[in-house]
Amino acid sequence: MTNHPITLGAINLEAEDPTALAAFWAAVTGAEPSAGGDSVYLPPNGPGGFGMFFQPGTTPRAENQVAHWDLTVPWGSRAAEVQRLIGLGATHQWDVLDEVPHVRWTTLADPEGNLFCVAEHPPVDQQRA
Repeated sequence: MTNHPITLGAINLEAEDPTALAAFWAAVTGAEPSAGGDSVYLPPNGPGGFGMFFQPGTTPRAENQVAHWDLTVPWGSRAAEVQRLIGLGATHQWDVLDEVPHVRWTTLADPEGNLFCVAEHPPVDQQRA
């Protein structure tokens, strides 16, 4: 099998207010936004990070979000991180804490309603069979 060096360059979002949404995600990730015209680029905040690109919406927002991103935090820090993100303007949607043994997550929505999850994975010796 051939190894293809593909990485995630950026998540691209249309937004009602690209500057405000970029500011929210900048606070989430710790990256510095860079505006250019009506669009804003948020670079990765370090190795292994991801970039985000915010541009003005061109059509009405879809009723059903067909994709979302999962953010991972160290085991035991999910609840505190969720509270931090709510303080930044995210809205709590739901928790999944005991459905599967290898992950717990909370689903949030950003200020424009885009869903994302904050997940934590227990150490292997703490996972249920």
